[in-house]
Amino acid sequence: MMLLIDAGNSRVKWALVEDGAALGAWSAIGAASHAELDIVRADWASGTRVLVSNVAGPALAARIAALLQAGAQVEWFASTPQRAGLTNGYRDPARLGCDRFAAAIGARALAPGQALVVATCGTATTVDAVCADGRFIGGMILPGLALMASSLARNTAQLPQVDAGTLPPLFGDNTNDAILSGVLSAQAGPIERAVAGLGAATCIVSGGAAPYIASALKVPHQVVDNIVLVGLHAAATGLTGETRC
Repeated sequence: MMLLIDAGNSRVKWALVEDGAALGAWSAIGAASHAELDIVRADWASGTRVLVSNVAGPALAARIAALLQAGAQVEWFASTPQRAGLTNGYRDPARLGCDRFAAAIGARALAPGQALVVATCGTATTVDAVCADGRFIGGMILPGLALMASSLARNTAQLPQVDAGTLPPLFGDNTNDAILSGVLSAQAGPIERAVAGLGAATCIVSGGAAPYIASALKVPHQVVDNIVLVGLHAAATGLTGETRC
């Protein structure tokens, strides 16, 4: 059984997959905050081959390693010049966040031969571009939806903390809706700009805030859950196809 782990800034997402399973066909899937990570020990026990994408630093890596089955074959996924049909065009390929590299691999596996905009919407929002020939061009990084909203609450004297989970009208007639409309527009704008910059591109949106941000987009798009895990699966097995997780 293969265990795929996406360790992000706020949560650790994981999936178990049988050998030979179709892309994104998980046997089990779950997520835990960093604080509650110990609860996954039993779920991870069957993972004999493990592929980990970790962007949360060495301390979390050590905690993850301690939870893995003794004797498991573990690979710590890293950005390389080329993998799984994707060419890494970053100026220094190793400096590309491994989660962004995995997400791009996953998007290309789901939509081979297409120009792609890949937006992952979590603690941070990343918007990356891939040419139809499989070359990762580069991208944008901006504060995520909740981070933008909380920044306004922290750094202004009278603006409230708002829940970034509802879709407001474009022109809010109260402060909460005005803030939400502003931060959603600030998230949607870079994605739409990236699509326009590539021309005819398939736009894939993923991450915890994806449903809210996608609702504000004025370009065609697909919401795909767990695109980093899809990319890890494709990287580990060489699978391609159109099956979504």
